[in-house]
Amino acid sequence: MRVANVQGRAHIVVDGEVVDVAAASGDRFPADPLELLERWPEFRDWAAGAPRAGAVPLVAGDLGAPVPRPRQVFAIGMNYRDHADETGLGVPVSPSTFTKFPTCITGPSAQVPLPPGDVDWEVELVVVLGRTARNVSASRAWDHVAGVCVGQDLSERKLQLIPPSPQFSLGKSHPGFGPTGPYLVTPDELGDPDDLALGCTLNGEQVQQGRTRDMLFPVPELIARLSAVVTMLPGDLIFTGTPAGVGLGRTPPRFLAPGDVLVSSIDQVGEITTRLTPSPGLPQPTGTPRAFART
Repeated sequence: MRVANVQGRAHIVVDGEVVDVAAASGDRFPADPLELLERWPEFRDWAAGAPRAGAVPLVAGDLGAPVPRPRQVFAIGMNYRDHADETGLGVPVSPSTFTKFPTCITGPSAQVPLPPGDVDWEVELVVVLGRTARNVSASRAWDHVAGVCVGQDLSERKLQLIPPSPQFSLGKSHPGFGPTGPYLVTPDELGDPDDLALGCTLNGEQVQQGRTRDMLFPVPELIARLSAVVTMLPGDLIFTGTPAGVGLGRTPPRFLAPGDVLVSSIDQVGEITTRLTPSPGLPQPTGTPRAFART
């Protein structure tokens, strides 16, 4: 099943058309995407036989973030060996975890203003929780997942790595720095949800390619480790890490400029397009960024 946010309302996607969940269910289920995720198991059972009457053509420009207002957004750094290698830090022994503040989340066709600094790209598989998770075992982790979507962990490196104490969460949370979409795709649609091809192009040039099977800490282990510490809620997001090919890892480093277009894709899930635009002047981060943690 694929569930889309169409102009702020939850819809089921079927053969290029969308069905309004609230209308089709006679308001049994809410239109709000986050409220729907809070009733995910019940909704999923109903949706298997949901009526298709009232379907209308899908308009890509009407799509918003599958979860526009998540309560928690977790993110994992250096979760692919090749990306860990390009940071020069070696392989982490446990997931390098930070947060992206929820107000950075945007949709699959976003125009994102570039703040001052060095803005980088990171294509990622984003996991959406469908049940409250606390002390969940890895063997049961996928049972707590509503679905996945494509994400970009946009990162302003100067602020992220500013001394003396790096500011990962701030550097990765400017407005629009969390593009997601195009839909929430349930795990049963994916064949092997632990082995998906993902990639990113910049102005048509391939800059990243990888497979999620190469994660150092796969999705089930991430959920197990995170839920051992915090209570994860329906609608929470996990940005699961990026493969090699980011701008900071290049010689010389390469960063985004106004007018650049990123297309981020995951096999069997879809693609999102992010256009970078000029931004009004803001204070520049000060200090020399540390030469580490290119996540």
